[in-house]
Parts: sequence; structure tokens; C-alpha cells
Amino acid sequence: MAKILRLLKKIDENKFEIPKDYKNGMRVPGIIYIDEEMLKIMEGDSSFEQVANVATLPGIEVASLAMPDIHWGYGFPIGGVAAFDAESGVIVPGGIGYDINCGVRLISSNITKEELLEVKDRLAGELFNNIPVGIGTKGKIRLTEKDFRELISGGAEYLISAGFGVKNDLNFIEEGGRLKDATPEFIGAKAIERGLPEVGTLGAGNHFLEVQVVEEIYDERAASKFKIKKGLITILIHTGSRGFGHQIASDYIKEMERAVLKYGINVPDKQLACAPFKSREGENYYKSMCAAANYAWANRQAITFWVRESFEKVFGKSWENLGLYLIYDVAHNIAKIENHLIKGKIKKVIVHRKGATRAFPAYTDGLPEEYTDVGQPILIPGDMGTESYVVVGEKRVLSETFGSSCHGAGRLLSRSAASKKVNLGKLFSDFSEKNISVLSKNKEGLKEEASEAYKNVGKVISILERIGLIKRVAKMKPLIVIKG
Repeated sequence: MAKILRLLKKIDENKFEIPKDYKNGMRVPGIIYIDEEMLKIMEGDSSFEQVANVATLPGIEVASLAMPDIHWGYGFPIGGVAAFDAESGVIVPGGIGYDINCGVRLISSNITKEELLEVKDRLAGELFNNIPVGIGTKGKIRLTEKDFRELISGGAEYLISAGFGVKNDLNFIEEGGRLKDATPEFIGAKAIERGLPEVGTLGAGNHFLEVQVVEEIYDERAASKFKIKKGLITILIHTGSRGFGHQIASDYIKEMERAVLKYGINVPDKQLACAPFKSREGENYYKSMCAAANYAWANRQAITFWVRESFEKVFGKSWENLGLYLIYDVAHNIAKIENHLIKGKIKKVIVHRKGATRAFPAYTDGLPEEYTDVGQPILIPGDMGTESYVVVGEKRVLSETFGSSCHGAGRLLSRSAASKKVNLGKLFSDFSEKNISVLSKNKEGLKEEASEAYKNVGKVISILERIGLIKRVAKMKPLIVIKG
């Protein structure tokens, strides 16, 4: 890390370049969106080396990119973005990660903070009891294998047709909650076996459900479009494809380790095992990844249904009367086929976003009609004791980062280091001081997710704001946190 820091070229206060001559085989430079302060606190992290490694992969376009929430990941850094030519480039399971379509979903309400506080403990208990959480927890939805195959082909739409939501929800999910290239044909039996019982489960680790209050509005026009109002309650859901996506990643990483030998692809790190996108292995992985993404959207849809159900029970009103409408749902571990302007020409590329969020600005194809003139909501959670943000992309984000933004605060400490450093008693004392109710099946595991383990999410966002890639719309503070 020391060597790469010395060789970083400062483009401006918030943008640094790893030059192409840093490492043999780099086809493009690395670009890291960061500032001097954050560079200093990242000194022992090896993620910058991973940015350089990604720059060696066949078909990569423009640069290997890293958002300011960058930290070490499997192959790609978390916070990494890379686009590969759809004809001559590769697809890299390590560039999506094990939790395929881990993502976030934000729900609005017309409930005031005062109304929420009157029932806070009861609501927290109802959510915790109604939504399956924790490692190994089975969901409440029972499917046959035939039904399951329809779910991973249909995504959120399948569950809505089964009564877990309303059709209008689909308008506010990235890709309508379904990647149409999904197929179960190339998915192993073990993945299906793991996925069947976990539909509609929150999981553990950094996954959570938060009930929040909108504390600040920065852009009244965009906030109004998103039905976000200061002093009202929102609900944020963060989870992904669970054991199903993890098993697909595990199976295909082994497949890709054979593929690099078959196709003569040299990678500087075996965790970057990949295959040409147009190969049998590449296409089979992509279609399986799409199925895992659909599973994750269905998963968040089921949890939304139980959130609405829990609020109805506690408040004695229908979810419609409570205003529990979907604001947006966006993935932050995924590969997507997109068209981008590169060197003056529109090119089809496969954009890998790992711990990075699609950030399409106003008047970009693929937006909900209601958001055409303000852009897609970008949902950026902090850690469980601090604020989360809604931001939107600026026009420049398309040419700079293939329409991508950060996805959260980004880890500073490993899970084991955080577990050793954080005092559980003090952690709960801090929650109490902030009036945050935290319910978890694994209290010791909360130490891994404490604020000390993460960067400051506000500072992360400021870096991208100063460059002109995003702008803030709203800030929310947690009142209830549900963890596995």
C-alpha cells in the first residue's frame, strides 16, 4: 500500500489516479474518488492494489474506478466500478461479489416522529417478530421447486402476483424488479436447496431494517417528487440474495478458475477469475446472476409486505392510509448491460458495480416516469447508529463513473477488529442516548457493525458532491434498527 500511495497522481482534491505504468498489464488507469484525509486513514488497506488489478482485465473501458467508501473485497474492492466491452470484454464474479444484488429499498410514510415514538417499542417488537432475521433462519413462504424457478425468473413481479404487494411497486424498483435474462437452467441443485427456505428473510451481518425520521431536506423539489418530508417516518430495508446468491457465486468462481486457463486470460489475482462475456461460461454465469438478482428483489418485496402488515397492526390503519409507498429499490452488487458514451461513441458495456449504486440522473432511460426530471433516488445508508441519505445523480456522473455512486459509508475496521475493539455495554448506552431501539438475534455481532467500524457517511458523500457527481436530497436518522 505504501508504494501505491507514493505513486498516486493527484488530479484534484477529491480524485486520484493510479497511473497505467504502476503495474505490468494495466490496460487503463485506476481512478479513486477520495480526499487526503481519507487517504491517511486507509493506510494499511490493500484495496488500492485491487483497483490496479482490475485495470488489467480484458476489455475494460476508460478506467478502473473506486468510490470513496472503498475497502478491501474479494477480487474487486468494495466500492469498485468497472465497465467491460460487451463483445470483447469479460464478466467477473468477484466484481459482483457473493451477495448478488445486495441492495436497499426505501418506503415512505405520512407518520410523524411524534406518532411513531408513542408506539416505538411495540412496533419494534412487531417488526422483529414478523420478519425472519438471522443466520439460518427460514422464511414464511413455502415454495415448491417449480414455484421457486418461477420466482427467480419473475423476481418481484412473481411475489406481487401472489399477493405480496401491488403492481405499482414495480414502477419504483430498478429494472422493474426483474432482469429478463434470468434462467434457472445453469444453477446448481445446492443453490436452489439453499435458496428455497430463505425467501423473505433479512439475514445477518450488515443487513438491517431501519425505521427512520427525515431530519433534513436539502432539495425540496426532488424530495417532493419522492414523497419525502421533514419530520415524517421512512423505512429502509437492506438485504440481498442470501445463501442462493452466495452459492451461485461460489459455484461460478470455481468455473471461472478453469475458464481463465481455457481462454488464456492472465489475472494478477486468482480472485479475479473470469470468462469472456460472450463465452459459454460467461453467459451461463450472467443468466444465473440475473436469477440471483431477481431472488433479491423478491426477497425485499416479501419483507416490504410484512413491514406494511406490521405497521397496519400497530397503527390500526391500512398501509395505504399510512402512506407506506415504495420510494425506490436499487442494487449495489450487480453487473448490468448498459449503453454509455465512450470516446464519442455509444457502446454496449457490462458495468460491474460492487458496493456501488446505479446513479442515473434526470432524463436518463430507465427511470420511473414520476422521477424523469429529477433522476433516480440513490439510497446511501450509514452505519446503524448514524444517518442515511437520499441523493440524486448530476449529469456528469454518466461520463465520469458510468452512472455510478457510492453505496454506503465503507468499512474502516474488519469484522474481527471491530469485535475486539467495541465495548457492547457502551454500544447500547450510545443507542439509548440517541433514542435508538435496536433488536438483534446476535447482540455480540452488533459490535462488528458499530460506528467505529465505518467511515463517516456524510464525508463519503461530500467527496462525490464536491466533484459534481451527486447532490443531497434528504437525511434520515434511525429510531428503530432490526438486525439478524
